[in-house]
Amino acid sequence: MLEEWMSIGNMSKRQSLMQASRLSHRYVLLFMALPSFILLILFSYIPIWGWAIAFVDYIPGVPIRESTFVGFKYFSRIFSAGSEFFMVIRNTVVLSGLRILLSPVPILLAIMISEVANNRYKRLVQTLMSLPNFISWIVVYSLFFSLLSVNEGLINQILVNKTGLLDRGIDFLAKPEYSWPMMTIANVWKESGWVAIIYLAAISGIDKEQYQAAQIDGANKLQQTLYITIPGILPTFAVMFILSVGNIFNAGFDQYFVFNNAMVHEQIEVIDTYVYRLGLQNANFSLATAVGVFKTFISITLLLIANTVNKKIMGNGLL
Repeated sequence: MLEEWMSIGNMSKRQSLMQASRLSHRYVLLFMALPSFILLILFSYIPIWGWAIAFVDYIPGVPIRESTFVGFKYFSRIFSAGSEFFMVIRNTVVLSGLRILLSPVPILLAIMISEVANNRYKRLVQTLMSLPNFISWIVVYSLFFSLLSVNEGLINQILVNKTGLLDRGIDFLAKPEYSWPMMTIANVWKESGWVAIIYLAAISGIDKEQYQAAQIDGANKLQQTLYITIPGILPTFAVMFILSVGNIFNAGFDQYFVFNNAMVHEQIEVIDTYVYRLGLQNANFSLATAVGVFKTFISITLLLIANTVNKKIMGNGLL
C-alpha cells in the first residue's frame, strides 16, 4: 500500500515538473514575441490617435486638442468631392480585384516547384522566383520601361523592326487602355514567387502517405494534384483569400506612385496615392485622414464578411 502511494506521489511530481516545463517554454515563446508586439503597438495602434485630425479643422503646428471640432464635416466632403473619389474607388477595387482573380498563380507555381525532384534545382528556382519581391518598385519600373518604351523598348523593337507587325511602337505605359493589365502583370510578376513559398510550406505539411496510397491505387500526377494537393492547401488559400478581400481597398502605394503619369492618372490613381496627394501635396490633412479612416472601416467590414462567408462554406475562418 505504501509503495502504491509513493508511486502515485512520484507520478504527480513528474506531472508537475512537465507542466512547469511547458509553462516555462511558453514564457520563452512569449518573451521572443514581445519585441514584435511592442513594435505593433508603437506603429499600428498608437498612431490611431491621429484619426482625431479627421474630426477637426487641423492646421499644422496647432495641437489637435486646440483645433476646432467639426464632427463629420470631412467625411461628408468625401462623397461630395465630385467624381474624383468615385474614380479612385473604381481604380482601387478593379486593380485589387484583378490581383484576387489571379491569386491561383502562386498556387500553380508552388505545385510545379513541389514536383521538381532535384532539391538543388528546386531551391535555385524558388530563390529566383522570390527575388522580385525584394526589388524596389523603382527598379521594376525601369525594367518595364526598358521593355515597353516606344522607341527603344524590347517589345516594340520586336513588333516593329524584327517582325514588322506594327508600323510604329505602342506606348504601353502611357496608354490608358493598357494601364490595368500592365499594373496587374507587374504585381503578379513581383509577388507571386514570394506568395508561392507559403503554399510550398502548406504542401510540405501534407501527409506523404496519401500520395503513396494514391500511387498504389494507380492515380497519376494530375489526379494526385487534384484530389490530394489542392484539398490539402485549400485552408491556406482560404486564409489568403480572406486577407485579400480585406485588403481590396489597400491596393498599395509604391507601385502606382512610380507608374503614375498624366496620361494614365485616371486609371491608376488609387486610395493610397489619393490620400498622399490630398494630405502632403494639397496640405488638406483633415480630408486625407477622413479618407484613410473610411478606408480602414470598409476594409474591416469586408474582412468580417469574407470571414463569415468562409466559415459557412468551409467551416473555419480567421476569427
